[in-house]
Formats: sequence, structure tokens, C-alpha cells
Amino acid sequence: MKRVAALFPLALAACETPPPTAEDFIPEYKGVETKLLEGDLVQFNVAMTKAQSTKDVANYARCAAAQYTLIRGYGFARHVRTNVSQEGSIWRADAVYTISPSLPRGLRTIDAEVTAQDCAERGIPTV
Repeated sequence: MKRVAALFPLALAACETPPPTAEDFIPEYKGVETKLLEGDLVQFNVAMTKAQSTKDVANYARCAAAQYTLIRGYGFARHVRTNVSQEGSIWRADAVYTISPSLPRGLRTIDAEVTAQDCAERGIPTV
């Protein structure tokens, strides 16, 4: 009986997960797929791991939209929608934006140049 009791703490220790390290909180960006839907409507599909919340993956899509807007020679984008999902450790966002040369109507607009600069400063990759 003593032998079983002595092994019990060792068995519990083997089942414990190690504490998180700093690397566990550094996002890994897995890429962006861009699809022109119609006219100025663009879809961005992004994937990442180690996101801390849905906001992280939505920000990744926003950064992709900002850079894409600049690449196309426009200055502004308007957020239409973002759907976020998680499968295992992979977070995905399916976001749609309109892009335009002038500030579009609506409340959820972004200045592409300012946003792309902010993304670069925060280490979030773009297209």
C-alpha cells in the first residue's frame, strides 16, 4: 500500500500542464487570402495562432485591408463585416471591406495609410 501511495503524487505531476511561457502569447500570423468580390468590395480571409481573443484576428484582417487599399491606389476602406472562428489552435477571420479613394460614408471607416502604419508599429503583418 505504501508503494502505491508514494507513486500517486508522481502520477499527478506527470498529468499537469506546464505553465505558459512568453512565446505562448506571441501571435503567429499564417497568411492572408484576398478576393475581389465586386467593384470595390473585397474579402480578406486570414489565419493565425496564439490569438488571445477575437479582436486579435479581426485586427489582422483590418491590417490586411489597409495595406490592400493602399496597393490598389485608394486611401480609405469601410468595414462591412467580420466573422471569426476557431478550430483547435487556429483562429480565422473572414472580413469584407469596401475600398475607395475618398472617405466613405459610415462609422466604421479606416484611413488606410494611418492604419497600415499602426499595424507596422504593432508588428501585425499586412498583405
